[in-house]
Amino acid sequence: MGVLLAISCAAPKKQDDMQNVSQPSLNEQTVTLNNTNGLKATITPYGGKVISLWVPDRNGKLSDIVLGYDSATQYPTGNPYFGALIGRYGNRIGKGQFSIEGTAYQLATNNGTNALHGGPGGFHNVMWNVVDSTPNSITLTYSSVDGEEGYPGTLQVKVTYTLTDANELTIDYEATTDKTTVVNLTHHSFFNLNGEGVGDILNHELQIVADAFTPVDEGLIPTGELKPVAGTPFDFNKPTTIGARINAEDIQLKFGKGYDHNWVLKREGDGLSLAAVVNEPTSGRVMEVWTTEPGLQFYSGNFLDGSDAGKDGKKYQFRTAFCLEAQHFPDSPNKPHFPTTLVKPGSVYKQQTVYKFLVK
Repeated sequence: MGVLLAISCAAPKKQDDMQNVSQPSLNEQTVTLNNTNGLKATITPYGGKVISLWVPDRNGKLSDIVLGYDSATQYPTGNPYFGALIGRYGNRIGKGQFSIEGTAYQLATNNGTNALHGGPGGFHNVMWNVVDSTPNSITLTYSSVDGEEGYPGTLQVKVTYTLTDANELTIDYEATTDKTTVVNLTHHSFFNLNGEGVGDILNHELQIVADAFTPVDEGLIPTGELKPVAGTPFDFNKPTTIGARINAEDIQLKFGKGYDHNWVLKREGDGLSLAAVVNEPTSGRVMEVWTTEPGLQFYSGNFLDGSDAGKDGKKYQFRTAFCLEAQHFPDSPNKPHFPTTLVKPGSVYKQQTVYKFLVK
């Protein structure tokens, strides 16, 4: 799990000082969080990535349930999204283009003609600053300068991971800008509740609290429609195995090579709402996803192909992990009827996402 980074528990730095915090060297870049129940989460400031997450099965046996690598030093040359913090804009923006207040912006493109997950130099590929840590939490900051990857405004970002005694990995996000910009932060762990590298995820039972999803074109850019899930392979209102309909004759599944879509969550108020529940029947592990965000991207590991040699040299094969990324909708800057992702000077972007672990 890499070398444990010793961090003082000083108060968080002021925003003006965020970019001046000293960085850990490459061979010192992990921090391990613990709770009183034995759960552990190891995080590297490189990309704010969760390297490992150890949770119990129904017999109390701990297993690591996230894909990744043995050492933090492997992450700069590995899969760029394993366990990562994603920004400035999670998911895709069509052609990497949008306009704000009459000014057009061209982003770095890295997914065909589209911008994906903030571009090649997105938040998953930068060294975050460690500004505070306790035995069960770590706060990271990053100053994204005006024009980085084509985005307007200098964005000051703060993210806190907390491993609670209720067996929750809580992620709190906060950001401010000096110029109107778009922000859509998310988290990109690849989960397998039977243990990383232990078979596929097709027998995991998934429930998503949503009556609609956002269909996409061949480039996985939303068409703008909010399509009811009823009567489609996208209806997970009742717990259903991921593999039950993943190969159905549906053009949306062909475009995504499986599930790689945004669900429109049924929300209750402005606080945390339940977005999804995943049950792995062999181990008994259950993961709930709670969020303040309006959308949830469910990705079924369709582009894993065995080329990644992960922990202990395991080959991560097709559909051996899933992602549940709480977010605003893809391509929102070009879809005015989608929930806005605009953040203006003087306002504060805030969101919270919670991954809660239970057994059944």
